[in-house]
Amino acid sequence: MKNNQWNPPVKNGDANVATLPAPVPATNDAAFDKLRYQPAPRPNPRPAPAPVARTTSPAAGPNATIQAVNDAVRETSAWVRPLQQEMGRVIVGQKQLIDRLLIALVTNGHVLLEGVPGLAKTLSLKTLAGGVSLRFQRIQFTPDMLPADIVGTMIYNPQDGEFRTKHGPIFSNLILADEINRAPAKVQSALLEAMQERQVTLGDSTYELPNPFLVLATQNPLEHEGTYPLPEAQVDRFMMKVIIGYPNRVEERAILDAMATSEPSLGVQPVVSGEEIIRARRVVNTIYVDDKIKDYIVSLVLATRDPKAAGLDLNGYIQVGASPRATINLTLAARAAAFLEGRGYVTPQDVKKLAPDVLRHRVAVSYEAEAVNITSDDLIQKILDTLPVP
Repeated sequence: MKNNQWNPPVKNGDANVATLPAPVPATNDAAFDKLRYQPAPRPNPRPAPAPVARTTSPAAGPNATIQAVNDAVRETSAWVRPLQQEMGRVIVGQKQLIDRLLIALVTNGHVLLEGVPGLAKTLSLKTLAGGVSLRFQRIQFTPDMLPADIVGTMIYNPQDGEFRTKHGPIFSNLILADEINRAPAKVQSALLEAMQERQVTLGDSTYELPNPFLVLATQNPLEHEGTYPLPEAQVDRFMMKVIIGYPNRVEERAILDAMATSEPSLGVQPVVSGEEIIRARRVVNTIYVDDKIKDYIVSLVLATRDPKAAGLDLNGYIQVGASPRATINLTLAARAAAFLEGRGYVTPQDVKKLAPDVLRHRVAVSYEAEAVNITSDDLIQKILDTLPVP
């Protein structure tokens, strides 16, 4: 059982992107740690080539189509490994966290990070922003905030007697909503339209937010005084909720060596532009998902709503199941996971690996489950262990 747990958009210029031949992904934690703790020198930056569009004849069959997607994935994901390495110079360990942030980046999704203080939640998001040539704004949520502090407001000009629009910090590409649960519900709800429709309404006018636009939020699960639980409507708009755990002994020692100084090295070199991210998103949308895997994703989500129909006896531990956003986001996340690994197709393991992050904040447990210390993660794992994998 689990016991723990910013004014208008700027134009993206041509970014200097370090294009490296995509190396073979680390096959185990030791190989990843070796790469992380002994980073290679930065290469001389050079422009990344545009992906070559390849067409396939319908008579070539599905294998040729998947091969074309594989080629497009390899060409458009050349920035992934350099960005992982740049973030790895600052963030020790936390490979899963870095991967989840990149998945959100290439799927236009929002991420909620939850963990005790000191686990580099804020630093991870700031490091990601440093590695991307986009506008970044941090919003520190406090109990005395107003919605206008986030989205902006209409200001009266006594000289001409007209109201003028003042944009808030939400008009940026990457938004770090730090300690989002410290703001009252009306402030948290100010993000609803921005997160879902990527726009903000001020007075009689609606303003489009820049593209890409991501909200990366953090919250502390331990402290409850002066905090306000997020509305369910807002929680569901986060693509993933990622739980940050403690580092292991090797990672803790590496953190000591890197950060136990008054001037730690936190600089990150931008390696990818907004244009490349948008291009990568188009390729992610073409990654092949077999019908059996689509049915598997639907079965996972339906099992959270009606466990008995799926042959699961969960004793009424689930109060509310996952919404259709879970089905959509789980499919997108699985495609992005394949993209990060240079594949043009999704495997069942991609789905199983990301299901807890996509479902945990969408499955509400009952009082009976809380009484016996059963969490949504426990129930999701039970579903994953029971349903047959295609």
